[in-house]
Amino acid sequence: MRTFRPEAWLPTTKKEVEAREWDYIDVILFSGDAYVDHPSFGAAVIGRTLEAMGLRVAVVPQPDWRGDYRDFKKLGAPRLFFGVSAGAMDSMINHYTANKRLRSDDAYTPDRRAGMRPDYPSIVYTKILKEIYPDVPVVLGGIEASLRRVTHYDYWQDKLLPGILKDSPADLLIYGMGELPLKELVSRLQAGTPFHEIKDIRQTAYLADTVEPLPEDINLFSHEECLRDKLKQAKNFKHIEEESNKQQASRILQKVGKQTIVVNPPFPPMTEEEIDASFDLPYTRLPHPKYKGKTIPAFEMIKFSVNIHRGCFGGCAFCTISAHQGKFIASRSKESILKEVKEITQMPDFKGYLSDLGGPSANMYRMKGKNPDICAQCKKPSCISPVICKNLNADHTPLLDIYKEVDSMPEIKRSFIGSGIRYDLLLHRYADDNLNKAAHTYMEELIARHVSGRLKVAPEHTEDNVLKMMRKPSFELFGQFKKIFDRVNKQHGLNQQLIPYFISSHPGCTEADMANLAIQTKKLHFQLEQVQDFTPTPMTLATEMYYTGYHPYTLEKVYTAGSKEIDVFLSTLLQRTKTGTTSILFLVQAGIPPPDNTSIATNREKGFNRQVVWEVSRQASNNKHKEPDMQMTRKERINIPSYPRLGSFP
Repeated sequence: MRTFRPEAWLPTTKKEVEAREWDYIDVILFSGDAYVDHPSFGAAVIGRTLEAMGLRVAVVPQPDWRGDYRDFKKLGAPRLFFGVSAGAMDSMINHYTANKRLRSDDAYTPDRRAGMRPDYPSIVYTKILKEIYPDVPVVLGGIEASLRRVTHYDYWQDKLLPGILKDSPADLLIYGMGELPLKELVSRLQAGTPFHEIKDIRQTAYLADTVEPLPEDINLFSHEECLRDKLKQAKNFKHIEEESNKQQASRILQKVGKQTIVVNPPFPPMTEEEIDASFDLPYTRLPHPKYKGKTIPAFEMIKFSVNIHRGCFGGCAFCTISAHQGKFIASRSKESILKEVKEITQMPDFKGYLSDLGGPSANMYRMKGKNPDICAQCKKPSCISPVICKNLNADHTPLLDIYKEVDSMPEIKRSFIGSGIRYDLLLHRYADDNLNKAAHTYMEELIARHVSGRLKVAPEHTEDNVLKMMRKPSFELFGQFKKIFDRVNKQHGLNQQLIPYFISSHPGCTEADMANLAIQTKKLHFQLEQVQDFTPTPMTLATEMYYTGYHPYTLEKVYTAGSKEIDVFLSTLLQRTKTGTTSILFLVQAGIPPPDNTSIATNREKGFNRQVVWEVSRQASNNKHKEPDMQMTRKERINIPSYPRLGSFP
């Protein structure tokens, strides 16, 4: 069992700095999350990366932004710069439900305590630091800043906002995974280059008064043009998504007022050596001792899990992973993975069970193009939608090898897979029969040995027209996977459950589509405990369709439900079917007003069709004369928890 002295963590207070006998600090990091010294938490990754370069680094987690700003003053000014991040989630997703209701807890805070960070910490923290230390550079990073780097729709304000650098006075923004651009930045600063002269580092963005144009620059429509014309915002997104996922991308420029936001192209995907170097840093893998006796749910969820790769080539319309990590897979070496597993086995409360060996997706480890030259020219946002690319080498053999090696370790009783399974990669018929055999073996191995009672997968919907908008495969594939799952369970005498995720009210989804979703899933005898109402998040294809009403790639108009309250009502409808009752459905049939308290006729104009819902009621219930549950309150009908499935990334 490993134990650590307090000095094993990066310092968070003046007392801890003094204990190290430091007379200065090179970089001070401010984070909206609690400080957990683990490779899944951004402040730890960035802090350890800078420490490995010989810098003195301190962390101020969840500073108090009210009052006298003492948390921002307690360590003084750093020698090089401040680093600011809102945390592992966009703060607005962290704070609010899909129905814009304030959440009562925060998974990234000790004991789930709410209110430990402001809305938009990327802006609030930076403004405070610039007020106190106007001459000290501020580097902005994290997922909130990354996905708001250009004009974006903010669902919580229900309006189009400019790139975050317009509101945050940061000197530089780093988007995506921050290790490589930070190393380059520090190297230049250490070489004597003034901060204000550093403008060309890959994967950075900045706000400029004047810009010297380059021939290959992509000029987006200005923020003001997008405000006037939603179609221009939709056209912008296509360029943004393509350049975020290209190996040879161009610089992006966007005017906002009299200034220009400059977004430099990203770094190439990390090499095995580079990603190993990040994960092999001397993390304690534990929360800072200041949190002793308290529980941090986000840490508890991943403390016995191992992230084996970064990136995702799924390109799902509602997901931010590829926007932040890119679509190309960066995989760790087997040696690095096994080393981390060994470290986990030495944790004080480890009982022999690994909760996950995965990543953004469970089964994309080491997958890449057969011909790298084809990948170098590709600008498609997905390698598997609408069809699986013929150039993709979807070999599951390296992943099976990892499972075998981990399970052979004497300290490991069982290793489970908690990440999302891409069953379309498993069921596809490849030209190379070796890939088919490996996929079949993987399914058998996964279901028989790596499911902890319940396997969660994400078909997301049943209707092909909606799935096409989502960039997800046909629901028929899910049916095929369920048959295999049931067969393997029976073969091995197991009683495991297959739990599907679904999204309600996604752009392109009508109430009729949701009605069919209810019918199809009821036929399969699923309890719909995993229905999430669509939440528009910055920098996703789905959000652009939701806001603009256009598909950015085809420029065709896309249906979107006009009222989020109606959306949540329909989501509630699906939830109620799991109990075997149809109280919600019959409320509509009985003429009880929907959640916005307007007439049925008014809601039909918004796209809410009573007859369609009644048809679901009739088909989903064996008793169409059942009395409605008249005691159900309005609050009960619409208060459905909605936690977007966003990963936790540095």
